[in-house]
Amino acid sequence: MIKPIKNKKQYQNALVKIYNLMQKNLKPGSTEADELDVLSILVEAYEKEHYIIESPTALEAVKFRLEQLGMKTSDLRHYLGYRSRVSEIMSGKRKFSLKMLKTLHNKLGVPAESLLAE
Repeated sequence: MIKPIKNKKQYQNALVKIYNLMQKNLKPGSTEADELDVLSILVEAYEKEHYIIESPTALEAVKFRLEQLGMKTSDLRHYLGYRSRVSEIMSGKRKFSLKMLKTLHNKLGVPAESLLAE
């Protein structure tokens, strides 16, 4: 019988059950497939409440995107201007302008939600 997840032990047990169900070749609509769906929803709800993940700052999002693209910080001069400006921004001494944020979103694909989170 499936019950709401109220503590860490129940959470761990649900994860084990989900793992075990995922190892099977479940047919859509089967009892076990439905159980997997429900457990996944319950685990997600528990995690949203107990394992909150902070949104990245704009600077963290840009650094992460650069890493994904295999780019260096110095490559940002093509989008943000002078090397000294890029250095100030990346060290946190200077904030991004709205124009810079738009450019980073449009040219590098940094999610707007991450850039505007601050």
